[in-house]
Amino acid sequence: MSGQENKRTGAEIIWEVLGREGVDVVFGYPGGAIMPAYDAMLKYKIRHVLVRHEQGAAHMADGYARAGGGVGVALATSGPGATNLVTGIATAMMDSIPMVCITGQVSSKVIGSDAFQETDITGVTLPITKHNYLVTRVEDIVPAMRQAFYVARSGRPGPVLVDIAKDAQQATTEFVWDGSPVRMPGYRPEHRAGADQLKSAVDLIDHAERPILFCGHGIIAAGAGELLRELVEKTGIPVAATLLGLGGFPATHPLSLGMMGMHGEAWVNQAIQQADLLIALGMRFDDRVTGNLKTYALTAKKIHVDIDRAELNKNVRVDVAIAKDLRTALVEWLPHVEKRDRSAWLSAIDAMKGDSAVRDIQQLPDDGHLYAAHVINDLWRLTKGDAVVVTDVGQHQMWEAQYYKHDRSRSLITSGGLGTMGFALPAAIGAKVARPDAEVWVVVGDGGFQMTMCELATIAQEKLDVNVAIINNGYLGMVRQWQEFFYDKRYAATPLLGPDFAKLAQAFGITGVAVKKRGEVAGVVEAARRSGHATVIDFQVEQEDSVFPMVPAGADLDKMIRRPSPIVETAAD
Repeated sequence: MSGQENKRTGAEIIWEVLGREGVDVVFGYPGGAIMPAYDAMLKYKIRHVLVRHEQGAAHMADGYARAGGGVGVALATSGPGATNLVTGIATAMMDSIPMVCITGQVSSKVIGSDAFQETDITGVTLPITKHNYLVTRVEDIVPAMRQAFYVARSGRPGPVLVDIAKDAQQATTEFVWDGSPVRMPGYRPEHRAGADQLKSAVDLIDHAERPILFCGHGIIAAGAGELLRELVEKTGIPVAATLLGLGGFPATHPLSLGMMGMHGEAWVNQAIQQADLLIALGMRFDDRVTGNLKTYALTAKKIHVDIDRAELNKNVRVDVAIAKDLRTALVEWLPHVEKRDRSAWLSAIDAMKGDSAVRDIQQLPDDGHLYAAHVINDLWRLTKGDAVVVTDVGQHQMWEAQYYKHDRSRSLITSGGLGTMGFALPAAIGAKVARPDAEVWVVVGDGGFQMTMCELATIAQEKLDVNVAIINNGYLGMVRQWQEFFYDKRYAATPLLGPDFAKLAQAFGITGVAVKKRGEVAGVVEAARRSGHATVIDFQVEQEDSVFPMVPAGADLDKMIRRPSPIVETAAD
């Protein structure tokens, strides 16, 4: 086909490219500057999910990418439509999520004139995207979009924005598809480590007596979970996980220690401080993991493997820094590392657990009060750990990380780096669209839920079986906890009034239930699981419970605030 038969409008070209990039669903909201693209959409078979707020579109595309491993796509118009994507773009950037956002822009002739709904969205998003494009000519749509998908998914993944002027969408040109690999001068996402780095890493691993391996989000992104397990079982090295690394190594494996960091397990943080080798795989050594850098793991040698060279030696100086794809690095290590018995080190770590090992008991103590830990532990037990859990940000997020054991990759979806309240509900919609056969649960606080609860309408319209567990304590819980610990219980702007969440769900045609007692949890959860449609459960939990342990900001990693002993019998620590 050639000539007139191969002519396409820019709007049509957008959908042609999306189809060739393997996109089968987009999340968006129409408006004036993107209207030509929406009009052309009717000719194509790509599914469109209509959101209720553009922030929801970005979070849905994010959740879609995290759950399914592909590139999520969000659409919005210019001005407020585009700026409403910003929080979701920043969320994806901080957590290295592959996403392409396509925005309409005012016609090229009036760019820079403060035209109606004009915003310099490429300027706004420059610091929070891997790359972005302003397209003003129809001929540039194909190369810009092809590069956008290549940049989003290659190297360290991340979000890319393509801003397309309205007249470029309306103009016509010959559609030419070049399927050859994308080449971009100056962008070389692949790195090669030398043989000396391999030898140095293996030597440190073989000679370590008290090593700990860190499983970061990069393990999940690289699909390197099985290789990690093989390495761990050969070397006998225990594994600690970052929040975003949970599920990258099975939580129920004998060599799994649990989560490290600010709200990580106390014994994990103590072991890190006593280790003689840390092997960090696909993680950033961010402040929530390290605590005070001046006192962090002073006795340990350190190996750091990350696909992004910029992360190496950025926060923590290491002895061996390897910029490389994790799968490739692990494949190289496996034949060379020695098989070791490190039972003495494992026994020493086990001795550090003490009474905190109560978190391994399935039935938590019950004194008649409903605690968030009860809800999440019961949810884990009833789903047998097989659900995809999407959490918001706050206390419930940390309780989920502590009490729901993730054995499978991509079974926990949460905003880690940016800590975005309002993330969970829309991200769960994206996750369910990506994996329609998966059981998807939202675990969200009453504060974060109210930020994006309008997306219940999207669940209803799309007829999605997504269950929502609201951990409702009537406060902005994590802020309240900090106010309790560090501000003499001056609860400024944290007591939170909310609607009747069960009735709210019913208003959308969704089943809504309220739960106040521990004995009601199992029956309501099982009913939701059997129903085949969405259910919102308002778990009205103890109001002033806190997450323990906790490393105060800037404190040494092993200087944790522990649960006061008189409360040990009521909620596990």
